Amino acid sequence: MGNCYTVGPNEALVVSGGCCGSDQKTYVVGGWAWAWWLISDIQKITLEIMTLQPKCEDVETAEGVAITVTGVAQVKIMTDKDLLAVASEQFLGKTVMEIKSVVLQTLEGHLRSILGTLTVEQIYQDRDQFARLVREVAAPDVGRMGIEILSFTIKDVYDKVDYLSSLGKTQTAAVQRDADIGVAEAERDAGIREAECKKEMMDVKFLADTKMADSKRQLEMQKASFNQEVNTKKAEAQLAYELQAAKEQQKIRLEEIEIEVVQRKKQIIIEEKEIDRMDKELIATVKRPAEAEAYKMQQLAEGQKIKKVLTAQAEAEKIRQIGEAEASSIKVVGKAEAEKMRLKAEAYQQYGDAAKTALVLEALPKIAGEVAAPLARTNEIVILSGEGSHVTGEVNRLLAELPVTVNALTGVDLSKIPLLQKMTNPQA
Repeated sequence: MGNCYTVGPNEALVVSGGCCGSDQKTYVVGGWAWAWWLISDIQKITLEIMTLQPKCEDVETAEGVAITVTGVAQVKIMTDKDLLAVASEQFLGKTVMEIKSVVLQTLEGHLRSILGTLTVEQIYQDRDQFARLVREVAAPDVGRMGIEILSFTIKDVYDKVDYLSSLGKTQTAAVQRDADIGVAEAERDAGIREAECKKEMMDVKFLADTKMADSKRQLEMQKASFNQEVNTKKAEAQLAYELQAAKEQQKIRLEEIEIEVVQRKKQIIIEEKEIDRMDKELIATVKRPAEAEAYKMQQLAEGQKIKKVLTAQAEAEKIRQIGEAEASSIKVVGKAEAEKMRLKAEAYQQYGDAAKTALVLEALPKIAGEVAAPLARTNEIVILSGEGSHVTGEVNRLLAELPVTVNALTGVDLSKIPLLQKMTNPQA
């Protein structure tokens, strides 16, 4: 009798032994197998991915610099029948930890041997190349154990003497320099390429614009032709419409004019009534008060005029009466003076020459005073003459000219008065 055994895709079932004492092994992956009791040996081997972390501490490189390297490897048992048989021969009955330990030691041995052949710069600058080298060297060995290296990467590289940090700074500066140069060269190449692309683009654009302009011109010409026909029809229709609209507008305008005439007549009537109302309002509010005020002013002016006239008349009457009084007084005084003169004349006529002489004698002091007035401001009069007869002659000459002066002033001829004739002419 026997049993049926099944396994999943992550395990392999190894059935060894069978009927008739055969040592043949059967390998089943993700399936089932039949095994005889007490005759067949049933074992399982894992096919899962195993993660390993190989680490080599203080391994000297080709330059003698001690570094520590850690890595991460993904391995699994291969499912190929022959390789699975090889793996089964070596790992069947072992635990996963034991399988991982064997593969880990193999990887660390190859990692340590490769580190001794490389420089720190090679390891530091290209970790992928270093990991690929380790994978290529170790793959045949682990492959002979039925193990496949799915991946192997360098996780960390460090040292205890700061060699890597110094190298990193130098490398960083070099990388930065190369990056700057690369950026400059890239920008230069990009500028050149951009200019070339722009030129090609402008050439293509020019050709495209030319074709577009030609197509657009033909389209515009066709559209212009169509528009001309359409516009002609539209113009004819528009003209007919405008003519009809003008006729209708004329009719409407005539009606509006008639309405405006009626409205204007009504407006004129309303304005006339408004004018009448405003006239009456002006008469009531302006003219009547103005007339009353004018009448008041007229009466006041008349009163002032009458007052001034009466005052003037009174003043004139006063002046007239004063004048009449003065005239009467003058008349009386004149009559008295005339009577006085008449009486004097009668007296002069009676006395004759004696009276005239008296008048002349009365006038002589005044004449002498007038003549002597300028001499009043004279302190002294000196008559220069070498002979005494000359002074007498001058005095006689003055006395001889005195009647002429008096005659010129009064009309009286003193030469005809006997007394003066004797004074002026002693010989007579």
